[in-house]
Amino acid sequence: MPRVGIALGSNLGPRLANLQAARDLLRSLARPGTKLLQAPIYQTAPLHCPTGSPDFFNTVVEIDYDATPDELLHHTQAIETALGRTRIAAATNAPRLIDVDILYFDAAARQTAELQLPHPRLRQRRFVLQPLADIRPHLILPGDDLTIAEHLARLQSSEPALTLVLADW
Repeated sequence: MPRVGIALGSNLGPRLANLQAARDLLRSLARPGTKLLQAPIYQTAPLHCPTGSPDFFNTVVEIDYDATPDELLHHTQAIETALGRTRIAAATNAPRLIDVDILYFDAAARQTAELQLPHPRLRQRRFVLQPLADIRPHLILPGDDLTIAEHLARLQSSEPALTLVLADW
C-alpha cells in the first residue's frame, strides 16, 4: 500500500483547528487500521506572500492510501473546499484557511499539469523539510540520492527559523 506525504498549512482563521480538520479528513481517506504519522506544527513566516500576510502554521502528515494519485488530488482539493478555501483570482500565495499539498506518493514520479510528484519545491522549503524530517528523516524521494534529513541539513534558504507550536496535536 502506498505511503503518501501531505503538507498542511493555514494562515487564516483558527489555524490549529484548520490543520486538525484537514488531518482528520485525510485520516478518513487512509486505509482503516493503518498508522497516520503527523509531524509537529510549526509557525512560519509567510514566504513569497503579499505584504502583511499572517504567519502560517505548517505540518506534514503521512497516510496509507489505496487509490491513484489523481484520486488523492481530487480528495485533497475537496478537503480544501470543504474547509473554506476558495480559488478565486487572488494574489499569488494569498493568505488561506487551508492548503493541502501532496508531497510524495510512495515511489511515484510524474510531471503533469495537474500534479507533480514528488512536489517540485519540497526540497527548497524549510517549512516542509523540517516537519517531514521529524517523521521521515531517512526517506529518499524518487529520483533522489539524499535523505530528507540531508536535504534539511544542506538547505540554503532565506526563510526565518521555524517556531515549534505543538509537538502533539
